[in-house]
Amino acid sequence: MTEILVLVGLVVAVFVGFNIGGSNTGVAFGPAVGSRTVSKLGAGVLMGIFALFGGWTVGRRVVTTLGSDLIIGDPFTVAASVVILLFIGLALFVSNLFGIPASTSMTAVGAVAGYGLATDRLAVQLIMEIVSWWLVAPILGFWLSAVVGRYVYDDIASVVAIDRSDGPLVILRRDGVVPVPALGAGTTPRELTGSLLVVAIGCFMAFSAGASNVANAVAPLVGNGSLSMNAGILLAGGAIAIGALTIARRTLETMGNELTELPLTAALVVATVSATLVTVLSLLGIPASFVVIATMSTVGLGWGRETTRERSYPVADPATLAGPTRSGIETVAAGRDSADTSLDVDEPATLYRPVTTARVIFMQNIVPAVATVGAYSVFSYVELAAVM
Repeated sequence: MTEILVLVGLVVAVFVGFNIGGSNTGVAFGPAVGSRTVSKLGAGVLMGIFALFGGWTVGRRVVTTLGSDLIIGDPFTVAASVVILLFIGLALFVSNLFGIPASTSMTAVGAVAGYGLATDRLAVQLIMEIVSWWLVAPILGFWLSAVVGRYVYDDIASVVAIDRSDGPLVILRRDGVVPVPALGAGTTPRELTGSLLVVAIGCFMAFSAGASNVANAVAPLVGNGSLSMNAGILLAGGAIAIGALTIARRTLETMGNELTELPLTAALVVATVSATLVTVLSLLGIPASFVVIATMSTVGLGWGRETTRERSYPVADPATLAGPTRSGIETVAAGRDSADTSLDVDEPATLYRPVTTARVIFMQNIVPAVATVGAYSVFSYVELAAVM
């Protein structure tokens, strides 16, 4: 019976990792995909590689926190591990069906907390510390991005100037004996550099996602000794890669195109703020809410930019409008050189979408709540002694 339960646990762990890949890839590479810098396939490949790297290096501390520190006394039984992982996987699967990148860490900690509450073994002080960071980190992400968006975004954009031109960034010139890479038509060196920076920051976000979320797939099995630390991280990393290459397409669309209009400069700001916060928390052993931080950073930047537009350009005289940009959005040129379109000056309505934002935030909170209540109910009212 134990061997069968372990096998079931491994299958469920793969299912959880699969859904983690589907959920987090959209947050890490949605801006890069939305700006046409990386394809959805390329985003999936990069997500798999760097999530595994983050889990292998930084994620071990989070595995320990979630796999043993949150529960006082003996480690998880195999049966309890299977039930906890099943709740995590099902909750994330539902969120992926809706195209909403739910918080994997909140869902996992919620399921473990439900088990701890039902068995009266929850490390209350540690869970309070984790929840405190969950409240603080998104607020920090929102306001850091909002300050950047309101006060220094245009200055950053004028220096970086990484608006995407039409066509490929790089082409292969075949006019010689050996094909050599060259800039595509209309591509400037600064654009290429900026695009590479966006991809690099996306990889950093994937690294931070792996550091925080690999534990969510395998921590219970590592905690009870069914898997070694190395084997658990490899299993979770492989499952995340499969999810990133398959079901992540919907969340890539949500985060890249529906939540906010993100030029490449904005993608750099959001990615840098959120990935840095998540990595720092992972180093502290805190299962960080990667999706919530990134989402609130995106919303904060959009809100900051909108308030800048309202403050700087209260009236858009038709005579001050330059020609349409690549996206078809008119660029306000009041007080600026009408030829300067590198500052990503967008209409306020395109900066963030309140309806989509509300839907995302609602799902990001309801999914962990479902996992917590479900786990608590099962371990409180269903007799598992026969398999424990």
